[in-house]
Formats: sequence, structure tokens, C-alpha cells
Amino acid sequence: MLTFAAAVFFLIITPGPGVLSAAGVGAAYGMRAGLRYVLGLFIGNNLVILAVVSGLAALVLTTSWVRTALFVLSTAYLLYLALRIAFAGSKLAFAPATSQPGVVAGILLQPINPKAYAVNAALFSGFTILPDALVAEASLKLLIVNVIWVPIHVLWVWFGAKLKEMNLAPTRQRMVNMAMAASMLLVVALALFSALNDT
Repeated sequence: MLTFAAAVFFLIITPGPGVLSAAGVGAAYGMRAGLRYVLGLFIGNNLVILAVVSGLAALVLTTSWVRTALFVLSTAYLLYLALRIAFAGSKLAFAPATSQPGVVAGILLQPINPKAYAVNAALFSGFTILPDALVAEASLKLLIVNVIWVPIHVLWVWFGAKLKEMNLAPTRQRMVNMAMAASMLLVVALALFSALNDT
């Protein structure tokens, strides 16, 4: 069980769309908005877990056009979120962020987030805790995942919000927002590179 918990910790804490966007929302809009967004990520992640555990994800993701569609949607959505974060609080007219990403934005990210499926599939199929009690094992794993998932995401929001609270000059705040957005774009670029190498 400790091995499983360690795997959860390291798979979740590594930068991916969820944690990077949580930090970005915290940096751009503050702690309260970040927590609303994380609530959406939490709901969305548990929906992905349900799809993985029920076998629905495996059934759907075996179809290549569905995988491609999810990849395109997730990439487009991450680009959209990166732009929202990059231009939050800036005076640029290109893409002013007039509203904060909330619960719905968080929910929408997870079902199209390839990392959510990969991590949860690895966690729920790769570790045996209670081999003779599959429902109890899935429930225990769900509890462990969420006990570790929630504080990590809240910590990333807190990190972003602390940057915002530093009351940086507008130019520096813009630089922080751009750096957060650039980190998300790096994840998108890595995903694209990986997808192109798989084909």
C-alpha cells in the first residue's frame, strides 16, 4: 500500500495540465478562484477514475479516432486555458480574461486530459492491494488517490496565489502569468511530440 501511495504522490505532483493550470489560475486570479477551479478538477478526475475502473475508458479509447479527438480537444482546451492565464490582468486587448475559470472549467479539463487517463489507468490496474476483493481494492485506491490528490492541487493553487499576493508590479505579474502559460504550452508541446512519435 505504501508503494501505491508513493506512486500516486509522484504521478500527481509532476507537472501536468491539472497542477499547472491550478497554479496558473491561483497566480492569475487568487486562492478563492483557484480553489473553485480545483473543485472542478477534483470532480472531473473522479469521473475519469470511474471511467477507468468501469472499463468504459478502455472500451472508448481503443478506437483511434476517439483517442485522436480527445487529444485534439485537450490540446485546444489547454491552449485556451494558457491564453486565459497569460493575459489575465493584463491590459492587452488580444485576449482579455473577463471571467475566472471556475468549477465547470476544471470539470471540462479532466475528461479530455490524457495524463488523467494514463495516471489513473496505471494506478488502478498496476498495483494489487486486495487481490481477492476487487471492489474493496478500488474503493481503497480511490480513497488513497483523493487523500493525496487534494492537498497537492491545493498546494499548487496556494503557490500561485502567493505569487499573486506578493503584489508584484503589473509587468512582473504579467511575466508570472506568461511563465505559467508557457509551462502549460510546454506540456502541450511534449504531448504533441509524443503523439507524433507514436504514429
